[in-house]
Amino acid sequence: MPDPSLEQPPASIHGLQVLPEGRLSYGMQLPVQALSTLFAEPWEAAAGPDELRRVARAADRHGFAYVAVCDHVAVPRRLAVAMGTVWYDPVATLAHLAAVTGRVLLLSHVAVAALRHPLVTAKQYATVDRLSGGRLVLGVGAGHVREEFEALGVDFGRRGAVLDETVDALKAALGPEEFPAFEGSRFRFDGLGQGPRPVRTPRPPLWVGGSSPAALRRAALRGDGWLSQGDPREQLPQRIAELRRLREEAGCEGPFAVGAITEPLYVGTPTWDTGPRTLTGAPQALAASLRAYREMGADQIQVRLRCRGLAELLDQMAAFAEEVAPHLRG
Repeated sequence: MPDPSLEQPPASIHGLQVLPEGRLSYGMQLPVQALSTLFAEPWEAAAGPDELRRVARAADRHGFAYVAVCDHVAVPRRLAVAMGTVWYDPVATLAHLAAVTGRVLLLSHVAVAALRHPLVTAKQYATVDRLSGGRLVLGVGAGHVREEFEALGVDFGRRGAVLDETVDALKAALGPEEFPAFEGSRFRFDGLGQGPRPVRTPRPPLWVGGSSPAALRRAALRGDGWLSQGDPREQLPQRIAELRRLREEAGCEGPFAVGAITEPLYVGTPTWDTGPRTLTGAPQALAASLRAYREMGADQIQVRLRCRGLAELLDQMAAFAEEVAPHLRG
């Protein structure tokens, strides 16, 4: 069965520590809301909001730490074959899911924050945090689609620098002050009140995605956590060591959640081809393999469960929570 301590919302909504300390948490990117051929299963193309809600409720029920959604405003034709054009808006989606779940954290993995003014982003995600009772985790990343930036009037070549300042501005705008103040080279605001304020204080956690040297530095020095964008298992120790080095040298303190995305998983012995990279087998064997992420220094893993339809996904989620998760602590 799922850990009983995860069945209710956390007693405290204070602080940036949203994952239980000392153990490996597990979350998942939701199906349906993004139909990239890189990760979507074929059945998702014909699915919609009902399937999305059912999976989110199952994650809530089975002790998943978070459910996550992606972000793209518009996809150019040159990338549409691989990426698809279906990318649900993360703010609208998380706000909707807030109403149908009660415990699970709501994560943007990742919002392309440089595309939007930080006051707009703060307004939207503070509202999600308020609607969800303090369950927002704001994940941000630099983005990679040039045409998307150009269409919205943002300098693609300077997106890293823009995101650096955006993160700093968001930390101010999502803080406890009704009239936050910030002054940077691109964004300045003072004397402008925003409500509703986030529930969680001093603000919702802000996790940073990306694996380039600049992204790792941004996560280590500006973020409350790091979101892997799919780094292979063998590269993670180096990435995590670099994060720790950067934080130690800068004297950064406080909670810092390290995340990893696992290989595709299937609990049990499949009767169909789940792909060459998929980890399959008995629950204890899967758990032993996944515990390696904790040994590398990860605090949470994002799992992707292979499936041929909604029913199989729900069965796999239950099997993972009831048969694999109890063994993640050794």
